[in-house]
Amino acid sequence: MSRKPLTVTSRKVVLRDFVIFQVKLALDGFKDMVVFGLSIAAIAMDFISGRGQRPRLFYSVVRVSERWDMWLNLHAAAQKLEEGDGEDGFFGVSEAGSDTLVGQIEELVRGGDRPKRSGGTEQRPPEGGSAL
Repeated sequence: MSRKPLTVTSRKVVLRDFVIFQVKLALDGFKDMVVFGLSIAAIAMDFISGRGQRPRLFYSVVRVSERWDMWLNLHAAAQKLEEGDGEDGFFGVSEAGSDTLVGQIEELVRGGDRPKRSGGTEQRPPEGGSAL
């Protein structure tokens, strides 16, 4: 079995990707803490209100958490990076302006000067329509 070559890029790109990854990890950790408490409160409210048979609040929390994870897209850029050339790091494998955190950061950093790629996976932001 042959191994794929490691991604090679500039120090500037690696540092930028490191900062993006750290921000994504912090956001993911914050989301986990919030969802932990919200899920306990939601299931308690569902059972107290007699809706234990159909825990709507609990599953609402689960859906919001899932949408957040899709927006954050924590590891997808790294997976795509292994498949591509990787010279531009996470930005080289993301779609500028997409509904993911990296796509939105890329659009802000580049100012929309890079054309959007077609065929990317559209992902929804968290509930409320706002990405942040």
